[in-house]
Amino acid sequence: MQVIIDQDKCVGSGQCVLSAPDVFDQREEDGIVVLLAENPPQDAAEAVREAAALCPALAIALEE
Repeated sequence: MQVIIDQDKCVGSGQCVLSAPDVFDQREEDGIVVLLAENPPQDAAEAVREAAALCPALAIALEE
């Protein structure tokens, strides 16, 4: 799985960080998503899928 984020779409809701904190973080200055693992481990796949589904801005894309 490869995770692609569109920081221009991000609204800083933090749903991704709550779902998969090992894969996503937020910049302190504006809350925009930061990708910690472009290719997350297999055991994080379900949490990453949940984060993408919960993102209100649809800023997370997954290539499986």
